[in-house]
Amino acid sequence: MSLLLTVVLLPLLLGTGLCAWLGRSGGMRQAPALAAGLTTVMVLGLLLWVAPAVFGGQVLLFQADWVPAIGLNLGLRLDGLAWMFAALISAIGLLVVIYAAFYLDRKDPPGKFFALLMLFMAAMLGIALSDNLLLLVVFWELTSISSFLLVGYWGHREDARSGARMALAVTGGGGLALLAGVIVLGQIGGSYELSVLLSLGDVVRADSRYPLALALILLGCFTKSAQLPFHFWLPQAMAAPTPVSAYLHSATMVKAGLFLLMRLYPVIGGPGLFETVVASVGLLTMVFAAFVAIFKHDLKGLLAYSTISHLGFITFLIGLGSPMSAVVAVFHVLNHASFKAALFMSAGIVDHETGTRDLRRLGGLFGLMPWVGSLALLAAAAMAGLPPFNGFISKEMMLEQALNASFWGSASWAIPVLATVAGLCSMAYSARLVHDTFFSGPPRDLPQPHPHEPPWGMKAPVLLLVLVALAVGLAPMWVAGPLVTLAASSMLGAPAPEFSLALWHGFNLPLLMSAVAVGGGALVYALLRRGGRLHRHEPGAFSGKRVFESLIDGLFGAAGRVTTLLENGSLQRYIAWMLLLALALAAWPLLQQGSALQAGQRTLLPAPPLALAVWLLLLALCLGVLVLHRQRLIAVLLVGGVGLVCSLAFLALSAPDLALTQLSVDIVSTALLLMGLALLPQTSPRESSTLRRGRDALIALACGGGVAWLSWLVLTRDHDSIAWYFLENALSKGGGTNTVNVILVDFRGYDTFGEITVLGIAAVGVLALLDGLRTRRPAHDPEGRPWSYAQEPLMLRTVARLVLPLALLLSAYIFWRGHNLPGGGFIAGLVTAVALVLQYMARGQQAAEQLMHAASGRRYVRWIGLGLGIAWLTGVGAFVFGRPFLTSAFGHPVVPLLGELPLATAGLFDLGVYVTVVGSTLLMLSVLGSASKEGVRSAT
Repeated sequence: MSLLLTVVLLPLLLGTGLCAWLGRSGGMRQAPALAAGLTTVMVLGLLLWVAPAVFGGQVLLFQADWVPAIGLNLGLRLDGLAWMFAALISAIGLLVVIYAAFYLDRKDPPGKFFALLMLFMAAMLGIALSDNLLLLVVFWELTSISSFLLVGYWGHREDARSGARMALAVTGGGGLALLAGVIVLGQIGGSYELSVLLSLGDVVRADSRYPLALALILLGCFTKSAQLPFHFWLPQAMAAPTPVSAYLHSATMVKAGLFLLMRLYPVIGGPGLFETVVASVGLLTMVFAAFVAIFKHDLKGLLAYSTISHLGFITFLIGLGSPMSAVVAVFHVLNHASFKAALFMSAGIVDHETGTRDLRRLGGLFGLMPWVGSLALLAAAAMAGLPPFNGFISKEMMLEQALNASFWGSASWAIPVLATVAGLCSMAYSARLVHDTFFSGPPRDLPQPHPHEPPWGMKAPVLLLVLVALAVGLAPMWVAGPLVTLAASSMLGAPAPEFSLALWHGFNLPLLMSAVAVGGGALVYALLRRGGRLHRHEPGAFSGKRVFESLIDGLFGAAGRVTTLLENGSLQRYIAWMLLLALALAAWPLLQQGSALQAGQRTLLPAPPLALAVWLLLLALCLGVLVLHRQRLIAVLLVGGVGLVCSLAFLALSAPDLALTQLSVDIVSTALLLMGLALLPQTSPRESSTLRRGRDALIALACGGGVAWLSWLVLTRDHDSIAWYFLENALSKGGGTNTVNVILVDFRGYDTFGEITVLGIAAVGVLALLDGLRTRRPAHDPEGRPWSYAQEPLMLRTVARLVLPLALLLSAYIFWRGHNLPGGGFIAGLVTAVALVLQYMARGQQAAEQLMHAASGRRYVRWIGLGLGIAWLTGVGAFVFGRPFLTSAFGHPVVPLLGELPLATAGLFDLGVYVTVVGSTLLMLSVLGSASKEGVRSAT
């Protein structure tokens, strides 16, 4: 297996699965944290293993077909930029895992937390390493989903639920825009592979579709990285546990948008439209968020807006059309990750020890928590851009780039002014963070009145991050220079310019601007806190959050009005409108061409007398359903008869697989319907008027006649069928002579996988709807005759006991022969389900479920998961051999005594189908049976 693929799959499969399993096993509480830590160490170790090759200029690639027809391939790429982000994701992730192991409360489920954290890490690694842009979008949306689950980890809190929903709505919507932009970009460049697109920048920018692609891609990046006007979701995500905040806001979630801007810079970047839009948005975000951060009373809220500001800092630098600005952007990505993760962890410690994050209640904690106070002070100094920390160097380099920027034309003088104002605000909010938390008088009304130093498991990650910030500040070229050069070269698609990272560059204008920012920020904070004015500040009524909530409320209101207009509770009306619309859409193209309504000239086959008899029987059964549909039991039996006639038709048309499937489905569905109808009255009331019944009859005749005529038009015309392709290639490419089965498990395996997934979802949906539902059995029927609930007949129990092994043997035979003769997993699953349904009928539900160790039917859910898992792993296994998903292999090994055996990996996929069908059928059966477990209703 490729090393790059291993880096992604380790947290995705091993880390996520192992943490979830250990969390549910009830063993050692720290076991999930240990599993997550070891997984992260392995990922980091693999990245360090290939570091010499990457630093030597190699670009590692891995390519495997996935869905090549649409351009979606499993393409991975590791160059300098990808290595830097992957290393940040895994290194910060390891520190977060250590921190979280000591942070989580005993009532917080660790397995759930660390499994979600591993899932999120895998998604971020997938973004960093993707070479295929469509694959990148898949991982992009996976980060939105996993972050939604992480932010909403404390689901009992309303702020966590609302913050998670807002984050998903904004970032998920941006992801859809990104998908559209990627598709347009792929159409322009003729490929979705970065290996191809990175050399086509001039072609892409010269295309008339470039502005559209750029706008859509920027929309995705700005929503993910919380740039104006999409910044509001990030502060609401502070409801997440602090380890999540530290991870999402330092090295991962919010950096995804920045990474994509850097990744696509050679393709879409440069002077002109890109520079004007990106640099402007970044600059305005940097200033706005820094100003707002000063007035935030929530400790994590202040850090959230500081994060937005620093993201704008980096976005501004990416937008500038200067190679040196790319160097500074890469450098600050590293710097921000170190001090911001340290500050979030420090904030989490304060919250953990005091029970509050309100800066108006905190204060004087330095004497109680000197280690935490010292580390937070140093990290805040780096965030404020004070020497000798890394933030000072990147801030001065940013100010120098701002002085040289000219994308606002004659108004470009405002660019360095705004950059200085942002630095001033950064100093002010950093000063407030430290002073209000650790020095501003004694704490006031703390929920936990006796805060103290936390265990070293929480302090050690902070200490390490602060030491990194200090080391980069003191020896930047030695500590960070090679990595910055490597990543900047990958971002630019060309060698990075000569640069110098140092604390001292002499007396110059950027140094003066920095001094103004530091002194001005300190003065602003001193003036604002005088007389407690800053603590008395209340936010205004207008905010991005309230605008978003107003839009959502308006959207739901409009949807409600439309729903009220269209939905009156009448299923008949819904079906009538649906059928009429379908009839109009189907008839329109036919009516446009009069010749299309005439039958074709194809020679017709004579109808034998037996076929005419079967058709007459079908018509009689359908007429019986129409006349007797109010008598529910009779109607179900007649519908079953219609299914049996259809089975005969399939058999007559040389489709034994379809006949077997239809027959099995008919038996199982009839049994399930009878069980469901047992919960309802035997007859349905007459509710429709004569006029409505006439209307319904006309619609039914029009739609039924239209479908029949359309079928006749198709059948009487000669046409080229794709069936010949499958017939000719079933054996050579699928390894089987049963074309129908080969289509299901090989050629159209994606469709089958989707179908069994839907089947499983439907079964679980039945469980969700009816779980806990109980209906009382009537003592008498409508005619006054008493119901009998006697034991199951002895003859039926005896027959069922004998039939079960024979039926299982028959299903095994049908399963094994399915690839070459009529049969397969779906039919075998239905045969098994029929045999087990018979056990329910003969033994009763409780005895049957005890026989199958079904845990009152709930274990069937595991059967569904097992079947889907087998099918999915079969498809994924093709990746190991560099083949597309669900590519099958086959052979004919010679086995002693058995001789030559035709085997295909599609048989494993078919096994997944078999298990899913059995589990889904029995789950629905069990739930319906459980609904009638109550005692008999009294006669009174």
